[in-house]
Amino acid sequence: MRWITRSHVHVDRVACPWLITRFIDNQAEFLFAPASRVAEVAQEMNAIPFDVPDVELGHHENRCSFESIILKYGLKEAGLLRLAKIVHAADVSEDIESDPIACGLEAIASGYSLRFPNDMENLERQFEVYDSLYAWCRLNVAKK
Repeated sequence: MRWITRSHVHVDRVACPWLITRFIDNQAEFLFAPASRVAEVAQEMNAIPFDVPDVELGHHENRCSFESIILKYGLKEAGLLRLAKIVHAADVSEDIESDPIACGLEAIASGYSLRFPNDMENLERQFEVYDSLYAWCRLNVAKK
């Protein structure tokens, strides 16, 4: 399947492709467009839009897009739900203090964006970060 979001990826727009690739669609193809063109390109390319206003897989009822995808696809693994709390706090600026790891993830996302302005390269490089953070989350919830 094709998936599309806004260009210039940041926390949620990196976390969502990681989630999609790892848990929903391991053959996913990601497209990026300016915010004003996402709907148009989604229709032209038959792509599923995410993390843009007014789409199912976006911000709703105090959920970030990562959480909306988890809800839609019924993902319930405890480590993944722990990761969702971190992603939410890092992505929703007024909630950044709600998780002690969120500031670090936000800083990492900013640094990657500065180093790798190409969205696809940024994703490819940050997936390793999310793989590692997810492994930590699984260990963290297992200890409780």
